[in-house]
Amino acid sequence: MAVILNIETSTDHCSVALTAEGMVLAHQEDGSGRNHAALLSDYIKYCLDFARDKDLKPDAVAVSMGPGSYTGLRIGLSEAKGLAYALDVPLIGIDTLRIMSCNVMFTQELEGDEIFVPMIDARRMEVYTTAFDFALEPVMPQQALILDTDSYSDIIGSYPKILMFGNGSDKAKDIIKAENVSFIPDISPLAIDMIALAERAYSCKDFIDTAYSVPNYIKDFQASTPKKNILG
Repeated sequence: MAVILNIETSTDHCSVALTAEGMVLAHQEDGSGRNHAALLSDYIKYCLDFARDKDLKPDAVAVSMGPGSYTGLRIGLSEAKGLAYALDVPLIGIDTLRIMSCNVMFTQELEGDEIFVPMIDARRMEVYTTAFDFALEPVMPQQALILDTDSYSDIIGSYPKILMFGNGSDKAKDIIKAENVSFIPDISPLAIDMIALAERAYSCKDFIDTAYSVPNYIKDFQASTPKKNILG
């Protein structure tokens, strides 16, 4: 039985889950805002204390690698690296857009021919996105996409059922109008949705480098220029 500590900090939600054999043993989450730095350590301690009380030891640490918030991803990966090193266990990196798609796959009534289109808000009219088939294989490259009336036209024209979701999909509702497109509300990447992906990675020994791995930002961080103080 692989016991995995899962960490997800890529969006406004901060969550940690201790899982084993497809089950959530303990978890904590907050969706009120980007309070990751204040919350994450306590959430991790809660799950590790639970494991200790049950005489369990994590066999791996899994972390959401992005895309998403630059700050959130850095915080999550830094904590995950430190834990993996301290516990002397492997580190698993999970794609955030796949985590969101697993949420939809396991919570919605589906027929098996749907295309999953997760979207993470990247400010203004831009989203981090991709498209997966039912096996979670990509049918569109992962990218930072500026939404317009032609967005996803190839996907929409090629598949009968398209499911769009994530905090970036609200911006798409007013732009994308097609009979084969459905929007699913309130889908956020959460640690409890990492179970299947983390367990598969663990069984395949698909680990990432504890020292040198970096988040998948998709595009470089662009810091805004501070406004000059006209008073001097």
